[in-house]
Amino acid sequence: MNHVEKYTPGYFPVPDAPMRWARKDHVEKAPVWCSVDLRDGNQALVVPMSLEEKLAFFDFLCKLGFKEIEVGFPAASETEYAFLRALIEENRIPPGVTVQVLTQCREHIIRKTFEAVQGAPAAIIHFYNSTSYAQREQVFQKSKEEIKQIALDGARLVKKLAAEYDGNFRFEYSPESFTGTEPEYALEVCNAVLDVLEPTQEKPVIINIPVTVELSMPHVYANQIEYMCDHLKYREHVIVSLHPHNDRGCGVADTEMGLLAGADRVEGTLFGNGERTGNVDIVTLALNMFSQGVDPQLDFSDMPSVVEMYERSTRMHVYERQPYGGALVFAAFSGSHQDAIAKGMRWRETHDCPHWNVPYLLIDPKDVGREYDGDVIRINSQSGKGGIGYLMEEKFGYRLPPKMREDFGYTVKGVSDHLHKELSPEEVRQIFEEQYVNRFDPLDITEAHFVQGETSRSPLTATITVKHGGEVWELSASGNGRLDAVSNALKAKLGLSYSIVTYEEHALGKGSSSLAIAYVGIESEGKVTWGAGTHEDIMSASVNALVSALNRRR
Repeated sequence: MNHVEKYTPGYFPVPDAPMRWARKDHVEKAPVWCSVDLRDGNQALVVPMSLEEKLAFFDFLCKLGFKEIEVGFPAASETEYAFLRALIEENRIPPGVTVQVLTQCREHIIRKTFEAVQGAPAAIIHFYNSTSYAQREQVFQKSKEEIKQIALDGARLVKKLAAEYDGNFRFEYSPESFTGTEPEYALEVCNAVLDVLEPTQEKPVIINIPVTVELSMPHVYANQIEYMCDHLKYREHVIVSLHPHNDRGCGVADTEMGLLAGADRVEGTLFGNGERTGNVDIVTLALNMFSQGVDPQLDFSDMPSVVEMYERSTRMHVYERQPYGGALVFAAFSGSHQDAIAKGMRWRETHDCPHWNVPYLLIDPKDVGREYDGDVIRINSQSGKGGIGYLMEEKFGYRLPPKMREDFGYTVKGVSDHLHKELSPEEVRQIFEEQYVNRFDPLDITEAHFVQGETSRSPLTATITVKHGGEVWELSASGNGRLDAVSNALKAKLGLSYSIVTYEEHALGKGSSSLAIAYVGIESEGKVTWGAGTHEDIMSASVNALVSALNRRR
């Protein structure tokens, strides 16, 4: 790459960081979640949501279990102002849910914000100003003291107006561009703000520590969070919040490590929608916790509905490989993967497994509303016998013998390869039924009668009516069983040489009226050919399977 010399780390690591967080291996409890889909997420859309769409999305977020929802920047947009007023005046904020509004540390914007939020049953006033070295130097051209004064003036004003306006208000402060700010200076500003706001147990203050732009590896951010948690004043009355963006693709890692380092709260969006590379993905965070046995306190049990609502409201697309929510995240096309998954599923059916531990599947797809047959085992030219066999059994009830599964697997892969496409479960079933089941051309047995010998050990005689090449024959022969007798009659008439090497049967459903299916494998000159037959009567199904195998011989 050219011009690499122009780049240098723009962050400020914590010297001699204790890194106590690194000795923990997972997040042990859910944080306080705050959805910023209607703020950061909405402002990043090519076409922002309408008032009606925002109201519907707010209701949806409440249904998912969010207790804190940032609803916008009401001083910056008439739609966002009207949205907030509609929530308050129409009593659309459920009990236990707190709305959050964003404002810069500028007097006229703060005052407009309080006009918008007046009468709210519970609201967080989130005010911020940028503290980073680059913004102090290039954008504001102000000293550290001048930047701190902006934060203090904002804090004093929100505290004053909160006492004047009707509503139940809490406060949140963000040193924007924290990741480009010297940690000791960010701490100084936050502590000065806390001295003004005077947090209490009844009115804790949120200090939000954003990854406005990702500048470092996640462990650097975790060290910074640990430093802030160790040195913030009033820590027992302060909620430390994280607000990571994803510029380096590490937003989830930043957040998880930040929680290990002592943070209490997370601001993010569904599927990570947000400006540039996006905000942190709350779906991934929550279900990562779920996969470790920690209840995330959010309900993503119907992921298809979450995806549908998100895509309809945002006009964005959830990428097929997006963790947990993508259409292909549980899909296995590889034959070896399918075989391992199928065996893992069957192991669970036959063993008392208290915990989920199926190969290749981090969580049970059913726990997020996905199905095994359409979402997990996907069939194309890379698929194998294990996955195809599992699909046939779980979705359609066909329990193919192991060697027949292998033969059918090659048949299916050949079709997929020829068509250059994935095959749906129905297409796989159709291939099986068209190529293996009840094949009555050119040979067909239209009638069969059996007479047992004098004792149960005596040979049994079969008399069959056969259609072949426009002719009709009536044949008889004896054998050790019904199918053997039928086979012997055909061999004698047609001059065939083969042996039946596999025979299996089972019902295709429950109850006396269900169909029976039989599978027959016949070997001739070292090659096995497979056939299957169905009928209400199991003996007729067996005969049909033998006929199908004979008709499939090449």
